[in-house]
Amino acid sequence: MTANSALALVSFDDAGAATGHRMIDPDEAVLRVTELAATRGDGIFETVGLSNGRPLKLARHLVRMANSTRMLDLPEQDPAIWSAALHAVADALGPADEGWVKMVLSRGIEGGTTPTGWAYGMVAPSFAPERADGIRVVLLDRGYRHDVAATSPWLLQGAKTISYAVNRSAYREATRRDADDVVFTSSDGYLLEGPTSNLVLRDGMRLRTPRTDLGILAGTTQAELFAWAGERGYQTSYDLLTPADLAASDAAWLVSSVRLAAPIRSVDGTAKPVDAALTTAFNDHLRGLTAEG
Repeated sequence: MTANSALALVSFDDAGAATGHRMIDPDEAVLRVTELAATRGDGIFETVGLSNGRPLKLARHLVRMANSTRMLDLPEQDPAIWSAALHAVADALGPADEGWVKMVLSRGIEGGTTPTGWAYGMVAPSFAPERADGIRVVLLDRGYRHDVAATSPWLLQGAKTISYAVNRSAYREATRRDADDVVFTSSDGYLLEGPTSNLVLRDGMRLRTPRTDLGILAGTTQAELFAWAGERGYQTSYDLLTPADLAASDAAWLVSSVRLAAPIRSVDGTAKPVDAALTTAFNDHLRGLTAEG
């Protein structure tokens, strides 16, 4: 049997470390109106894709969650506790073809000292059309220089925070421009990432992605694809890339944990070739990962 959604509430000790979880009705009201996740966007999250009920790349997500936790000065967490909560939610959802589980760690109640945390999962619609037909993207200036992570670390570039108003606004702007998604650029002209994805370019037998020191989120899916491609004769690199590099590339993708690898078929209205064979190979690999991959 498959449920459409499931929720596990995480418990914490006095030091703010997770101690366990309990499954609750996803329609139950569990957050207070003074919860900082809602009033300040003060917290972090990770969204783990599911394929036939199996979590994908969970180990990579837990490492990135720990990094975001440190960047926001949140209490250190035991990944085993969060992994158990995630698996409980995935099990409750059942063997749906596609889905996701989002792990959220908030600073907690305004004025309090105990975090709030939960793992929430849903069955996802099929992304087969995007993977097969490709997506249209527009380039949008994020408004920061490419070195903002080094010059202004308090801006938390590279942490996966729950402050997503700008990313949602970027998607609305893409819709206004008759596009499906966005590739952010720095104010000084370098390619960065999508609102919820990483950019990968192919030039012959070389795969390239923007450097992770540019204030972007290190991609779990991108890293997995680079590891896979490296075993198959591709060169992989993290580079300073420009819109001209995107235009000149043989093919390009936006890759993420739920949609997986979506080929880019146009940039700012200009058509781009789609590498259908490599896209299929990418997604076959990603969907075939083991639960702890």
